[in-house]
Amino acid sequence: MKKSLLALAVLGAFAGVASAQSSVTLYGTVDLSARYVKNDGQVRRLSMANSGINSSQLVFSGKEDLGGGLYAGFNLNSGIATDTGNPGGGAQFWNRRSTVSLMGGFGEIRLGRDYTPTFWNNTIFDAFGTNGVGDSSHVGQLLAPTFVRAANNIAYFLPSNIGGVYGQFTAAASEGASANPGRYLGGRVGFAAGPFDVAGAFGEQRYDALNGAQQKTYNIGGSYDLGVVKLMGYFVRDTLSYTGFDKKENRYSFSGVVPIGQGEIHAGYERSKLTNNVAASTNSISQFAIGYVYNLSKRTALYSTYSRLSNGTASAAQVDGGGGSSVGPAPTAGGKSSGLEFGLRHFF
Repeated sequence: MKKSLLALAVLGAFAGVASAQSSVTLYGTVDLSARYVKNDGQVRRLSMANSGINSSQLVFSGKEDLGGGLYAGFNLNSGIATDTGNPGGGAQFWNRRSTVSLMGGFGEIRLGRDYTPTFWNNTIFDAFGTNGVGDSSHVGQLLAPTFVRAANNIAYFLPSNIGGVYGQFTAAASEGASANPGRYLGGRVGFAAGPFDVAGAFGEQRYDALNGAQQKTYNIGGSYDLGVVKLMGYFVRDTLSYTGFDKKENRYSFSGVVPIGQGEIHAGYERSKLTNNVAASTNSISQFAIGYVYNLSKRTALYSTYSRLSNGTASAAQVDGGGGSSVGPAPTAGGKSSGLEFGLRHFF
């Protein structure tokens, strides 16, 4: 009996050491809205949609102290289609992020599925965070399949203590799989100090099925918080050329957030212009969005967003979609798309 008690005491002591040096955290977001969309040439559509202002997600993350300033960590992030309870990525459960990391004074080495460097400026410097009917990426006409994320990543992140400078460098392998477009290379470097933040990024997506054709993406974005308003914006250039195909897109976004008591007004305008050098033609898409967020607490908010998108004669983009929500029939070519949603968001 005494030996058993002694063994339990020893095991308890070891368990205390383990728990002191490692941790696992569960957190996430639940965001659900009632969404109304009217696309030219289509019937009006009312639906339940998720991720109106923040991406609905379930996250497990952990960090272990390996000693000597070295840490190991992981992050498993699954999108959630809140309206149905299904995973937001369909059959791919950890569709948002699934990574393991080694961290220290040198920075971070991260392996797995993760966000691409070229995506960050699109979402961080967008008042709507690339979510809901106000998502600035709705006007994108030449978005790469790795616009948001890439699988099979090997990434390096600069340490956080180098005078406001931050950066990320990523390589993602295609692994010879027919379902993957080809390898991705990208990097992002920025500087943040007080109310000021600016960053530039570059990415190169290769298409194995197109004899190694490469889509190149350059973007720059920034924000400045004046207190009474936080201004933000970005500019993106995408180019893709191969036999019989030669296109270039310039896309920009300007947006802002105005705090008013417990609430915030969000507003944004974006426009893209796609140049088709083969057909000697151009096509433009523009969108305006405005919304209001009322913070009931630090975790819970009510919100409403309205947006209106205008297509050029060669496009049929719409304000619906994103965040795992279903997408209705697109507007007629050259038509307009309008959306209005009311929602509730909760962090846990």
